[in-house]
Amino acid sequence: MSESSVYALSRKPTAVIQPARGFLDLDLVSLYRSWELVYFLAWRDVKVRYKQTAIGVAWAVIQPVVTMLLFTLLFSRLSNVPSDGVPYPIFAFAALLPWTYFSQAIGRSGTSLVNNAGLVTKVYFPRLAIPIAAVLAPLVDFVVTLAILMLMMAYYRIVPGWPFFVLPLFLLMCVATALAASLWLSALCVRYRDVAVVIPFLLQVWMYASPVAYPASVIPERWRALYSLNPMAGVIDGFRWALLGTDMPDWRMMGISGVAVAVLLFVGAIYFRQTEQTFADVV
Repeated sequence: MSESSVYALSRKPTAVIQPARGFLDLDLVSLYRSWELVYFLAWRDVKVRYKQTAIGVAWAVIQPVVTMLLFTLLFSRLSNVPSDGVPYPIFAFAALLPWTYFSQAIGRSGTSLVNNAGLVTKVYFPRLAIPIAAVLAPLVDFVVTLAILMLMMAYYRIVPGWPFFVLPLFLLMCVATALAASLWLSALCVRYRDVAVVIPFLLQVWMYASPVAYPASVIPERWRALYSLNPMAGVIDGFRWALLGTDMPDWRMMGISGVAVAVLLFVGAIYFRQTEQTFADVV
């Protein structure tokens, strides 16, 4: 073997796998280096979801449309729920846009570690990549649903103003909320499989605790601060303001929602990191 070959072999990169060094060691550098893995896991989830389906991506539209029709019948026609001065169907659909993404992200990522047990037990990689990929995959459905909402806005002759450019910030907050909840649920689901059964019930309760079918203005003033601890309340109000031009959200309440999701995400990441060393043994 030539000297150059020996030198090349000696220069091969070495991967050192170490446990968490401290309470706040989230190993974000390894996660950043694994961005391609996150991309392929997310893309795999998208392809598997619509593989061998008759109508494909149209399923992304059917759920919010049917839910919007039911809400219109029950809450607008029968209960006369206010809609902040805009037609109720588009009022409900603008809220179902982020909520449908959020519920799909939680539903997929909450059981993502258990569903990828073969991958978790056979090879090392940053485990955070799995719930992150599961949270990002439903963004494809989100884009399709947003296109339907734009068509509805054209039908009702609603033209978004400058707040439309703030929409990505509310979407980012929605993604962060989904990821924060997913870190807790996915880690707990590895040890307690009951979590997979609890998730649909949790989402149902969370939806009625969020202003999806009704405006946040119906909440009494004295309960607004407590209500804002639900980050999805701020997200939904922000979407309606950015898309439909409803009343500007109370930025103090938005601040409470932002702090709540930041704390939930940070503590969830710590909990996930501290428990991931047992995933391969338990899953």
